[in-house]
Amino acid sequence: MKLLYITNQICGAAGLERVLSIKAKMLAEDFNYDVHIITLNQDDTPLFYDFGNAITYHDISLPNGKIGYVKTYMSEMKSLVKTINPDIISVCDDGLKGFFLPLILGKPCKMIYERHVSKEIEKENDTFNLFKWLKQKLTYNLMYFGGSFYDKFVVLTKGNLNEWPLKNTVVINNPLSFADNVPTSNLSSKIVLAVGRQDYQKGYERLLESWVNVQKVHPDWHLHIYGKKKPELQLSELTKTLKIEKSVSFFDPVKNISNVYKNSSIFTLSSRYEGFGMVLTEAMVHGVPCVSFDCPYGPSDIVDHSENGFLIPNGDVKGFSDAIIQLISNTTLRYDMGKAAKEKAMVFKPEKILNTWDTLFRSLN
Repeated sequence: MKLLYITNQICGAAGLERVLSIKAKMLAEDFNYDVHIITLNQDDTPLFYDFGNAITYHDISLPNGKIGYVKTYMSEMKSLVKTINPDIISVCDDGLKGFFLPLILGKPCKMIYERHVSKEIEKENDTFNLFKWLKQKLTYNLMYFGGSFYDKFVVLTKGNLNEWPLKNTVVINNPLSFADNVPTSNLSSKIVLAVGRQDYQKGYERLLESWVNVQKVHPDWHLHIYGKKKPELQLSELTKTLKIEKSVSFFDPVKNISNVYKNSSIFTLSSRYEGFGMVLTEAMVHGVPCVSFDCPYGPSDIVDHSENGFLIPNGDVKGFSDAIIQLISNTTLRYDMGKAAKEKAMVFKPEKILNTWDTLFRSLN
């Protein structure tokens, strides 16, 4: 079966690229799919993640101007899809244009839309603005309209179902990035970890505010944050304002993130919203207990409160810091939760998730 993924770029270090690398590689190498991927303006940029050697890549170069961009996108996409002639198309584009590909392409075969983020991504700050609210409502309605033309609309969590009033929705979780021979943390290092790019969504200022309370009780512990940096957020400056700069370190993304998880004792997710929260499953498979805001959507599908981690009401900074302090102070609790976390992570083994995808593809073909 010939499977075509349509996305934007796959050369970055973000979650979508990580998930797609796992899925596309396994489908091509273990399930014998003829996998093709169409990207936009990627050129010859090296891939951050390993996609294997069995995938055929196609790239479309688009001009900067809006009118030229749209015209070229439509014509080149139609031409390329006709040449590839896939049995199934799976669209991994969270932008508005991705919702209209069935109409742009004339639906040449069965088509699936994969939603990798929450609708909350349209929000850029906590301030209400009537114009932006109206724009969001219009955008959502356009998404509903375009999404209805897909044969299946795949979301990542049960919570995501609440966002999409569509009849074609189905839930398939993200697969683990690590599954076999994963090292287990001994949970003895005095390191609390966070992983993810710096932006409004990830809520790192909330994490730093919570860390103030942690440092008062446990000044010998350190917070490590890995992810693409965004200087305009001034997170480093915030650590100085909060007087926690000596215990907080920021790191660029690394390919061997498994070693980072292995050397930490607590994982934190301070996001305002998520599509899934794959970093939680990554930490848990290394036996690291998690403290996460119960944001929309994902953490509540992954973390079982008080069993393998803590789910804190979204935005409750004091509750967040109290949970971290509890895990630091109670070594037995940390070990017990870490063991339970590793067991829960097995629910998301790649083989299990990819079998679900294979079943879906074959039911449509």
